[in-house]
This record gives sequence, structure tokens and C-alpha cells, in this order.
Amino acid sequence: MSKILITGAAGFIGSQLSYRLKKQGEEVVLIDDFSYGKQDNLIFEDYDFNNEIYKEDIRNIKFMDELFQKNKFDIVYHFAAITPLPDCQNNIIEAVDINVRGTSIILDLAKKYNVKNVIFASTSAVYENNKEFPLEENKVEKPSLIYPSTKYMSEQLCKAFYDSYNIPITILRFTNVYGPHIDCLRKQPPVMGYIIREFYNKKSPILHSNGNQQRDFIYVDDLIDLALLVRNNKEFDIVNVSTETTISINEITKIIAKKMNCEDIEIKYTETKNFWKNYPELYQGYYPIKEEVLEHEVLKYTCLSNKHAKEKYGWEPKTNINDGIQKTIDFSIKILGENNG
Repeated sequence: MSKILITGAAGFIGSQLSYRLKKQGEEVVLIDDFSYGKQDNLIFEDYDFNNEIYKEDIRNIKFMDELFQKNKFDIVYHFAAITPLPDCQNNIIEAVDINVRGTSIILDLAKKYNVKNVIFASTSAVYENNKEFPLEENKVEKPSLIYPSTKYMSEQLCKAFYDSYNIPITILRFTNVYGPHIDCLRKQPPVMGYIIREFYNKKSPILHSNGNQQRDFIYVDDLIDLALLVRNNKEFDIVNVSTETTISINEITKIIAKKMNCEDIEIKYTETKNFWKNYPELYQGYYPIKEEVLEHEVLKYTCLSNKHAKEKYGWEPKTNINDGIQKTIDFSIKILGENNG
């Protein structure tokens, strides 16, 4: 049995990873400051983590040092971060402080207390400026937006710690993750969470551009399968977590509409410049967000190669998109019902 720390454990992915490890008999220690994590994420049919999680900021160095010293962790899953892109654009200092400095704190403590393996949650967004597909781990054109830039900087820190101290570190670059516990309540939810929320409230989803843009979606359970497989990695590694297939936002919307009996609700479309209209401050001032930046973010094509994950770790994504969407809808409806009540 391993002793495992999970940062960002009340988030969409961290919470389900925590549950899977607990079910396997591992000893897990959870931490989250709940700036984005939610208590609902920690409640499962047969277990509730809410009385066990440390409600603390990973940047509290004194607390974190004591936590590492006390627990002697074997493995650390570092998932804590500010992940919504407009939030990072809107508060750059905080995004860099949490996403980059927070990662440096975790890595330094892992070195100090002899952690056997660190698994770092990165993002497919680091490939935002790439043009050759499917995207491969060793080919990254440096990103432009703040969120992927913070993740790319953190990846460089991970590599520096491996090169300097030989700490085994695995970087997981996720594509668009979906499944139960997806955040459908925040100001600008992930696209599936947003569409489900709008249909639940009998509203027309508003898609940007023509909705034909293609994305690579990965079901959360498949992601966790790979996150568990990389625990025995003994070197530095970067692994894409993807299906290597794409589906358009229009197709996703049609599938959700059919499953929720909302095919009579009109789908509306708007210009790419309105993508972050829920964050009006980004459009204001002497240096507003560039329209071409928003257009690029909306229209970018995302398809990651998963060849490395298959060949090195024997991993295959198992969940087909229809089954995954149904499970996402079922859980989201429950959360939306509780929130509206």
C-alpha cells in the first residue's frame, strides 16, 4: 500500500482519482483550498471525503512542509491549479503564483522528503500554437495564453528537477475531459457542462462561430486509468491523455439534445469575439483582449496522439462518446437539481 498526496483533490479530476485510489486500498491524503473545488465532488455513493480533506492552500509553505514531514508520501499527484482560461487571463499574477510557484513548492518538498514519483497535471492547451496533427509530446510550439503558459512553465520546472535531482516525474497532458462531476455551475463551464446546463434550464445553447470546430474529448475514468499506470515510471516522461479522435461541438450538442429530449430547442450561434463575454473586464481598458486571440481559441483544432501512452503503458481509452455523455448528463442533472432547489 502506498501513501499518496493529491492536491486539488476537490476538483473534477482530483476527486475521482481520490475515490479510485481509496477503493483500491491506498492511503490517500487530500488537500484543496476550495477556490475551485467543491464539496459535492467529494461525496460518493459509499464514501464522503469532506471530513478528511485538508482545506488549505498549497502555497502555505509551513503547513505543506509539516504535511510532507508527517506523512512521508510515496507518490504525489499535483492537480491543484487555476484552470479556467479567462480566469487566468483576468488575474495573471494569481495564476502564475498558484500554477507555477505552487508547482515549485510541491517539487521542492518532493525532493526534500524523498517522494518516489510525482505526477503533474498539464494540459493539451500547451499545443495551442501547433499546426501538425495528431499532436506529439516532443513537439510543442510555445503557447500564448496565460493558462497554458503557466502549465508549460511548470513542465519546465518538472524537467529541471528531474535533470538536477533525478526525481521521477510524469507529466500528463489532458485533452478536453468530461464525465460525472464536470463543473456545470461555474461562470464559464467546460463546453459539455455548459450545453447540459442550458438544456436543463430549457435555454438555447449559444455556440461560437459555426460549431464545426473539432475537439478531442477524454472520459475521466479513462484518464484515471492512465494516471494509475504511470505511477511506476522511474524517469521523466510526458504523456498525452487522449482518444486521438475528434468530434465537432455541433455533434456534441446534437447528442446531448437527443439524450435530454431537447431537440426542439434552437441552437444559437455568435461571433468568436463574444467567447469570454462573461468576463467584460477582459474587453476593457487600453489593452483589451485581441479579437484574433479569441478567434484562435474558439477555432483551434485539437487532436492528440496517444501512441506513447499505448506503447509504453499499455493504455487504451475504453469509453465511447455516447456512453460517456450519458453518464455526464445523469450526474449533471442531479447537481443542477440540487443547486436549483
